[in-house]
Amino acid sequence: MEKKKKSLGSIFLDGIINQNPAFRLLLGNCPSLAITTLAKNGVGMGLAATFVLVGSNLFISLLRKIIPEKVRIPCFIVVIASFTTIVEMIMAAFLPELDKELGIYIPLIVVNCIIFARAEMFAQKNPPVESFMDGIGMGTGFMIAITIIGSVRELLGSGTWMGIPVTVNLFEPATFFILPPGGFLVMGLLIALFNKVFKVKDPRTIEDKEVGCCAVGCQGCANAANGGETV
Repeated sequence: MEKKKKSLGSIFLDGIINQNPAFRLLLGNCPSLAITTLAKNGVGMGLAATFVLVGSNLFISLLRKIIPEKVRIPCFIVVIASFTTIVEMIMAAFLPELDKELGIYIPLIVVNCIIFARAEMFAQKNPPVESFMDGIGMGTGFMIAITIIGSVRELLGSGTWMGIPVTVNLFEPATFFILPPGGFLVMGLLIALFNKVFKVKDPRTIEDKEVGCCAVGCQGCANAANGGETV
């Protein structure tokens, strides 16, 4: 049975909730932990990754029918590296302080598994408009996730948010939360909270329902495999 085509809204929301890169798919953990000592770093990294995601998804989708299968991965890397270079130069020119703060993690967007995964699993298989929307959704979901992680760590570890003092008269900040162990703890708790609040289901189950498999259950699949005979 033909798989039901998703709407643009569903594709966008998938990146934020059902397939959130950081909280659901656990992709991009390196920048999610390394640069989230400040909330503004999460916003900056999220915007940079979104720019590269949208650009690479769109171009790879446009070129998907002419890129030879045997060299698709090198071609993907060239496209991703091109957009990463653009965003790196823009940040160095207009946001030098943020560029210095994020450091090596901006050029490392080239090998970010979120971006390459969307190129391989989505952009090369779908039209440009859907791929464009997928890039926006995944990028937005990633930015929201790492900004939340950065906000919690900054509040608890430094007593500030976006550099503004917040907890001066409430409690003494705990440096632990801006150290690597604190990053792992905060991220783990937020992942658990995210999945509890949204009660996110396994994406494979969602896809099965879209093609009608779950409507007949495993017995129906078994019957189909046996040419319709009851097993």
